[in-house]
Amino acid sequence: MNILLQGAGALGAYFGGRMLEAGLNVSFFVREKRAAQLAGEGLEINSPEGDFATKDFKVYTSPEEVSDIDLLILAVKGYHLQQAIPQVEMIVKRTNCFVLPLLNGMEHIDILQRVIGKEKVLGGFAAIIATLNEHGHVVHTSGRSMIKFGALHNSQLDTCDKLDAIHTQVKTNILREDDILKHMWKKYIFITAFSGITSATQLPAGYISSHEAVFSVARNMVYEMSMLAEKEGIVLSEQEVETMAMRIKNHHKDATSSMHQDMRKGLPIEVEHLQGGALRLAAKHGVKVPAIETIYGILKPYEFGKPE
Repeated sequence: MNILLQGAGALGAYFGGRMLEAGLNVSFFVREKRAAQLAGEGLEINSPEGDFATKDFKVYTSPEEVSDIDLLILAVKGYHLQQAIPQVEMIVKRTNCFVLPLLNGMEHIDILQRVIGKEKVLGGFAAIIATLNEHGHVVHTSGRSMIKFGALHNSQLDTCDKLDAIHTQVKTNILREDDILKHMWKKYIFITAFSGITSATQLPAGYISSHEAVFSVARNMVYEMSMLAEKEGIVLSEQEVETMAMRIKNHHKDATSSMHQDMRKGLPIEVEHLQGGALRLAAKHGVKVPAIETIYGILKPYEFGKPE
């Protein structure tokens, strides 16, 4: 299977690098600035799961260059989605490939399905805490990493079989789930609360767990998100919801979210894609989500980086 990673930030470079390490046929589609950095510095991973470095990979900067691709893994931030869509559309038309988006949230699934067709968009997400250093190399700081994926249309089953088969070859977890929408919602619920509370307080998990008033806000966000999931047809048990809330409380004290890491660097953040998406769902169903609304209001000024 020929795999194209669209995006080579920390997420795309990490998982693409792990696939390259396993000898799989992987290439990257990136902007010219990132292409130049990869050409000069190479792709390098520093990780508890094992270090890896290579300069032996193909990089594309124009959709017209791409051919013979079976699967496009879309690994861009939510705020780059609109910019990426015309490129995805052209690559799919040229190659007839399937698309596995690893974005946070849920809105992007409908958006992509409207553009390239329901049969072309797989469900999935990634779980990793990583960033890029000044050389553009991946610094993986959590103890593990994971992609979960699954079919949203019967035409995707063969591609899912092929992707499932590479799990044992790579130094990461690439896991197939039959009920992928439920797993995507559980990720969306958790990351909306965890990214929101760490970014709003600008503090890692240890401070969240040690102050009950702060943890209460995070827990309220988890329960508000689970209500939205139910409105969208995804029913979670009380135990599942409480487990997600307690994950925030039991996180390693120094752990934090990618959104908080981006804030500390003065970079754009996914507040509109995560908390903003939740508010649009709440409006759609005519319900209130006061904790999410408050966190959204606090973070909105940082959407495009540090306010000047």
